[in-house]
Amino acid sequence: MKSSPIADDLNHILSHTAPLWEELRDQRIFVTGGTGFFGCWLLESFTWANDQLQLNAKALVLSRNPEAFAQRAPHLYHHPAVQFLKGDIKDFAFPDGPFSHLIHSAVYRPADHEKPSGLSLVDEMISGTKRVLEFCVRAKIKKMLLVSTGAVYGEIPANMSAIPENCSNACDPADSSWAYHHGKRMAESLSVLYAKENRFEVQIARCFSFIGPYLQLERSFAVTDFIRDALSKRSITIKSDGSAVRSYLYMADLAIWLWAILFRGVSCRPYNVGSEFPITVRSIAESIAQESIPPLEVAALGKWSDGVAQDYYVPDTSRAQAEIGLSQTIPLSEAITKTMRWYRSHYIGQERKHSCKDGCFSKATDK
Repeated sequence: MKSSPIADDLNHILSHTAPLWEELRDQRIFVTGGTGFFGCWLLESFTWANDQLQLNAKALVLSRNPEAFAQRAPHLYHHPAVQFLKGDIKDFAFPDGPFSHLIHSAVYRPADHEKPSGLSLVDEMISGTKRVLEFCVRAKIKKMLLVSTGAVYGEIPANMSAIPENCSNACDPADSSWAYHHGKRMAESLSVLYAKENRFEVQIARCFSFIGPYLQLERSFAVTDFIRDALSKRSITIKSDGSAVRSYLYMADLAIWLWAILFRGVSCRPYNVGSEFPITVRSIAESIAQESIPPLEVAALGKWSDGVAQDYYVPDTSRAQAEIGLSQTIPLSEAITKTMRWYRSHYIGQERKHSCKDGCFSKATDK
């Protein structure tokens, strides 16, 4: 069997989580969203721990298109501890047999022929989450991890430097631009209600911004745009003035945090997941530019306007630190270097095959 392309990171994850995995010994786990950015890291770390610790655990992964995943990550698709259930999150057939744990990390993504729709997004989040929760009841799941998002906090007050879990800045439900925000809040509420009324645990991870291998470059986020520019050896373009503030956690740390929250988190108590170290969008662009030889130029298209509140999206992770003992172990500078090294090797390989479909290597078309 082919070894993982991120073996060093997986050893790092295992060194920080080894005592936790005993809970999965001889158990089965059901995973939604297992073929996406987060899902790849969850499957990588699960199979690695399963092999290294001889857990005899199994994972069943729900996917609309497992055949496409087999092309992108054959070492995961063909791993003996992983099986796939083809189906849609809203109406998948409940599989037989006992399951002890479930991870719900599926994200809404329209089919190629569909136009993105706020109504479709909310419908899939709510009906899909409800279907997953009904399966938890039917399968007598003991613990479920809901992979949520910092977007549940809505528009952040201008004077807030880090967002705590008790931030309750709800947005106007009549404003359709906040559909994703309301859908995620409802998914959390449904999960808590089902867990309390059916006596199983639900751990909630509110995830912020991340960087690392398997990041899907066809997604239109600032960091994906910058990586695409760097891979194409062209100047890095910032669509804004670059003053927005973010923080980025490396994916190996994310995997550590998600497994620790599943195994050790308090049920129905959300935990922020992300880095507490703020960085402007311009600074992250410049850091990625420095990874090229010679360094690439950085150009900002937008201009700063006086009186406009700064866009700030950085979590307060003191709850996860105090209650679960979590911390950021890989600095952003190292995370950027590791990410760009991985993408260069894979991007070149994809270009040689003249293939940019169904993977993480789509070229920018939205500059």
